[in-house]
Amino acid sequence: MKQDRDHRRDGPAATASAIKDLILARGLHPGDPMPTEAELVEELGVSRSSIREAVRTLIALDILEVRHGTGTFVGQLSLRPLVEGMVFRGVLLPGDENAMLREIVEVRTGLDLSLAPLMVERLAGDTDTADLRACVEEMKAKAARNEPFPEEDRQFHLLVAQKWGNGLYGQLVAAFWDIHMTVGPSLGAAPQRELAVTALAHERMLDAAVAGDLVAYREAVQAHYEPIHRMLTAWASA
Repeated sequence: MKQDRDHRRDGPAATASAIKDLILARGLHPGDPMPTEAELVEELGVSRSSIREAVRTLIALDILEVRHGTGTFVGQLSLRPLVEGMVFRGVLLPGDENAMLREIVEVRTGLDLSLAPLMVERLAGDTDTADLRACVEEMKAKAARNEPFPEEDRQFHLLVAQKWGNGLYGQLVAAFWDIHMTVGPSLGAAPQRELAVTALAHERMLDAAVAGDLVAYREAVQAHYEPIHRMLTAWASA
């Protein structure tokens, strides 16, 4: 329904807010087509320039996406803008990489420990862990060769998130890892011993979860993050 013209709002910021309200009011979901520019002008009672500016803003936030030759659609609503903003912060503020990674590790540790009961409940007795086992074995093999394994580490946590079935947690895991993998290399390579500890901790996490052992799972989570904490401390004092 067309908005009351007595209450119409112009300007890019107000128009962006009105478009978000329209998405909610119509119950649109990621991938659903949006009204055309002309329809938005009529529906919202604002200028074409405000619509265009607002759409550009919402595209940057992944709330909208444009498919050339097709039209404008509701975006995937990912955490990509968060990742890009935090990476840019690390690039813009030299020397801030350590602080950023420390904060990310602290948040990830807190999340993993608080969600441990749900994770263990979900994975207890699970016999379909071949993909997770493959990640662990590849991490162990690379650690033995003194090679980092960020892709396998990221994939392990994404697979665990998928098994839990919480989409937001999965997005957070991916976002944190994307930031880590972009900023982390500037801080240097991990020693071989820390690679080995990290790989083994993933195996212990998986074994404990499948066994339904919450205490062992939490201990493995702590062991998983100890190497990066030690490395951050060493980098900070270097």
